[in-house]
Amino acid sequence: MDSSLTQLSPQKLRHLIRAGKYTAPTSGLAPGYTQANLVIVPQDLAYDFLLFAQRNPKSCPILEVSDCGSKKLHTFAQDVDLAADFPRYRIYRNGKLAQEVTNVSAYWRDDLVSFLIGCSFSFEADLIAAGIEMRHITEGVNVPMYNTKIALQPAGRFSGNMVVSMRPLPAAQVVTAVKITASMPRVHGAPIQIGDPAKLGITDLAHPDYGDAVTVNPGEVPVFWPCGVTPQNAIMHTKPAFVITHAPGHMLVTDVKNTALKYE
Repeated sequence: MDSSLTQLSPQKLRHLIRAGKYTAPTSGLAPGYTQANLVIVPQDLAYDFLLFAQRNPKSCPILEVSDCGSKKLHTFAQDVDLAADFPRYRIYRNGKLAQEVTNVSAYWRDDLVSFLIGCSFSFEADLIAAGIEMRHITEGVNVPMYNTKIALQPAGRFSGNMVVSMRPLPAAQVVTAVKITASMPRVHGAPIQIGDPAKLGITDLAHPDYGDAVTVNPGEVPVFWPCGVTPQNAIMHTKPAFVITHAPGHMLVTDVKNTALKYE
């Protein structure tokens, strides 16, 4: 990653993304600032999704909910356009991925409600500061993400299984990583599983369902965190007529620092 990008403020990054000049994953950008996943649903689905997220807070920790029809936020970012400030978006129709685009202004409707959901990219700066390598950043790829067999609590018209992100860590660093991430439940918190992908129903780490595979070296264990791509699994499972999400790994970089989300 170009080091000049990592030094940009969240606002300047959003301007770059809004202009269509950056369309790649956001891991490693604006270290120390909270990043967010996105789910945009019509108002008649908003209560069901809110209840679904409330019942599944590890996978879907809600940071903020927009006003109906608004592209703005009240808390996590100023000077923001929710239709243009994510590098990539996905449009689902009847549960199927219909398009992946860099701007959804043309699809915006007055009845849409946007949900910002915490993202594990937010705690990566703290892990790196503790001397823990983020392999996907080192290798310049998107973090690997996997569907699991863990059923979520259904709510209204939403149901499905958990999605997890994976980071390989030396065994000696796992306890440190657990302590750091456990202090940040609003961005998924502690890992859901350590060292045994089969318990999650994952059979092949080399072929993630989303993102890219990364190297797992001898002496390292795969560590799995709940992932904000989980709502996309629920969307594909329950097949609502129209939903917009972020593309996996392509987040909103907010103005809020990670320290504001920590339990000390």
